[in-house]
Amino acid sequence: MSSGAPVWITRAQPGAAATAERVAALGFSPIVDPLLEIAPIAATIDLSGVTALAFTSANGVEGFVRCSARRDLPVFTVGAATAKAARDAGFSATQSADGDVGSLERLIAEARPGPVLWAGAEAPAGDLVGGLRARGLEARSIAVYATVERAPTRATLRLLDAPLTVLVHSPRAARALARILEGGPPCPGLRLLCLSPAVAAPLAVVAEPGSVAFAPRPEESALLDLLGA
Repeated sequence: MSSGAPVWITRAQPGAAATAERVAALGFSPIVDPLLEIAPIAATIDLSGVTALAFTSANGVEGFVRCSARRDLPVFTVGAATAKAARDAGFSATQSADGDVGSLERLIAEARPGPVLWAGAEAPAGDLVGGLRARGLEARSIAVYATVERAPTRATLRLLDAPLTVLVHSPRAARALARILEGGPPCPGLRLLCLSPAVAAPLAVVAEPGSVAFAPRPEESALLDLLGA
């Protein structure tokens, strides 16, 4: 990709702004137009019997700290960025799986910390609780935020006709983008860079052959490395 080339960032705020800064630092022109919005849920969190917390996103951390003052429980996270969000929120004992939900499940199963509460989305992409229970661990979840789809601006949609790179961080955003592409004309100049194979899957069905790629690791740093590939 040439310096200054446009990069559409589809993830929800506040993460979109942080991604835009990193994209700009690499010499590209970020277009922040999220396909998703985060809607807080006023949850009542019962920590009776809970001995560990699990988070699969910084939004889950933010939602938990908004609803509970407890910061003394050990925390297991899906990746380094979520672990940092937990530490910044006041949690001192954090372990990162540095992977996906399956990696987090294995990390918790190996640690066997006791009953686990997963604080996350109303409609999560994976089933961490089901996986932990299948391994004989006690686990439950609570929704602390909802993810709501939003339509991109007309200005962004017009860019689909020209060379454009799109960063896609989640299966939910990928499905929303796939519906947009499915209903429109071919976009031969489109390049879709995805955080993981699971994110890429909905787009591979509707996009031009060879236009979809995914990061070798489900981390934003690995995703951004694809910009220079």
